[in-house]
Amino acid sequence: MRIRHDWLGELTLPDRPTRVVSLAPSVTDTLFFLGLGDRVVGRSAFCWRPPEAEGLPVVASYTKVRWELLEGLAPELVFTTTGVQRDLTEELRRRGYPVWPVPLPQTPWGIVENLGLVAALMGVGAADRQAELAARYQRLFHRFSGLRVYLEFDLGGPITIGRGSYLNAALAHLGLVPVFADRPEAYFPPPIAEVPGLRPDLVVLEPKRIRNRARQLEAARRLLAERGWDYPLVVTRGDELAHFGPMFFEYLAAFAEEAAGVLAAET
Repeated sequence: MRIRHDWLGELTLPDRPTRVVSLAPSVTDTLFFLGLGDRVVGRSAFCWRPPEAEGLPVVASYTKVRWELLEGLAPELVFTTTGVQRDLTEELRRRGYPVWPVPLPQTPWGIVENLGLVAALMGVGAADRQAELAARYQRLFHRFSGLRVYLEFDLGGPITIGRGSYLNAALAHLGLVPVFADRPEAYFPPPIAEVPGLRPDLVVLEPKRIRNRARQLEAARRLLAERGWDYPLVVTRGDELAHFGPMFFEYLAAFAEEAAGVLAAET
């Protein structure tokens, strides 16, 4: 297959690759969601979804590759994503690997679109699976009615969202209003002192991947107490809303259910 990429130029990729390395967690999730896990021969250290992927060889971190291991796996196609993996993508291209960077989604509909893109590059159809994700997302439409929410990730430090993030679009779809929705940015360190003046109805904290749920809940409550905040609180199970593969829609539905319960308990 000959295909042109916006910044990599014209690429020659196999029509139906059977040995694939995915260095993007969203793509790894997508490949397994499409039933193509048997074609994946390597992953990044962050590609732990679904659980079946964890048994695959770890070829890279998010930006650094174990080149000898990658060469030994002889991939017919390497998937990356855009953003911080751009330099890695260009290095893979320079070294002669067939590589395709799947774009970061601007809205959750971009996740559905990327599913179709990955399927096309793998030589399979995806219409039914795309419809499944779209239906899941549509069922969550306006679950809430204009409540204000402050969302904070732990990405080595606190990060929140502005209107440029797909999560801003996802929360708006739920009927929630991110308190920094007027900021013309996607992700940025939050001005913590400004949050109380923005009157959030709900605070959402997302830690990194965790295994001890009780300990994480305790840490989140302690953090709010240190800040002097007394808001309804939802703590995700770690690296869920920040994940933009097909499992995002499961995580979003679980978040909506938990948020509804927390808010109901406050009334």
